Amino acid sequence: MLKTTSERVTFTGSTGETIAGKLDKPIGPIRAYALYAHCFTCTKEFIGSRSICQELASHGIAILRFDFTGLGSSQGEFGETNFCSNVEDLIKAAEFMQSELEAPQMLIGHSLGGAAVLAASKQIESAKVVISIAAPADADHVIHNFADYVDEIETNGFAEVKLGRRTLTIRKQFLDDLYAQNVTKDLGNVRKAFLIMHSPTDDTVGIENASRIYNAAKHPKSFISLDNADHLLTKAEDAAYVAATIHSWASRYLPHKEDKTQKWEGHVAVSETGASKFQNWVQAGPHGFMADEPKSYGGTETGPTPYNLLAAALGACTSMTLRNYASLKDIDVGRIKVEVEYSNIHSEDCENCQETQTGKIDQFERRIEIQGDVDEAVKKRMLQIADRCPVHKTLENNAHIITRSVDES
Repeated sequence: MLKTTSERVTFTGSTGETIAGKLDKPIGPIRAYALYAHCFTCTKEFIGSRSICQELASHGIAILRFDFTGLGSSQGEFGETNFCSNVEDLIKAAEFMQSELEAPQMLIGHSLGGAAVLAASKQIESAKVVISIAAPADADHVIHNFADYVDEIETNGFAEVKLGRRTLTIRKQFLDDLYAQNVTKDLGNVRKAFLIMHSPTDDTVGIENASRIYNAAKHPKSFISLDNADHLLTKAEDAAYVAATIHSWASRYLPHKEDKTQKWEGHVAVSETGASKFQNWVQAGPHGFMADEPKSYGGTETGPTPYNLLAAALGACTSMTLRNYASLKDIDVGRIKVEVEYSNIHSEDCENCQETQTGKIDQFERRIEIQGDVDEAVKKRMLQIADRCPVHKTLENNAHIITRSVDES
């Protein structure tokens, strides 16, 4: 699992207002980009939205979640929006990603956000997969959330509706727009892979909605039952399961990105993550990990220090060298353990060390444990072989370091 970070972004929505979003992304290689739509009157910070997106980011998916116009931190009046404007916000978000990041390959929507994603999927060509979570098959299904106010809205043209802890203005045009929508009507013409996720015990949007969506979509399509999950996915384990399942299922349809810089042995790429002062992502061939500094030096201790890594290189190379020797000589030495401790000491405290201008020298103290039942002669010989470790030789010799700008040919 990769560590993740979140950054705030803004873009222009369907009505010209500023839309507030968050990009959750892995610290390390990005497998694909996704776009997420939250449920009716929720926000990007709703627990279900946040949990799913952050969990997906830990699987290597960079995902943009945002507040629809008039909700959360986004500008605009909710009363002036409708289902169609939500769909347009999604399309604007996809255009922003294509311009500033990378076009989304995945569309994910929860509840009414799932219906919006289904409606927008045909117009977002970059998307290869579409995932609906607890989505209604008809947009007007959300009317039951404010059914007691429908007569007032029809009579007066609007009503102040209390939903949870918030009071929102819902106008007649919002109702009319919901009634006019048919989410599944053109779904059969959308040539993408569909994943429909729904709880059979969902008492807000019934499981029959998943059946209608599934039947309307063309293959490839899949259905995943979210047993015992509530509609809003408020339990962390349910959100984590949804994210892990999406990642596993979608991997079949996502491109496998090759890092073209990792083409030769000995190449390592190190780049700042931006999450803290010293945190860096290290990519060594197909392997990635964090490097950092301790808190006492202003770091966040999310990975080994540079000198930890240098000591680790010496220890690993020593162990491998000894294992190779034991294999060649057919000696059963059991397990091999190498401990390395780095220090910067005064030259006068080091045997066989020449005086330096600073009066100090870097020292690596290596302690080797041969855990097998071998005699002292074998142990002594193994200690001698340790000095033949290539990293040992590199550290003792003066390595040649060339520094160039990436702009140089």
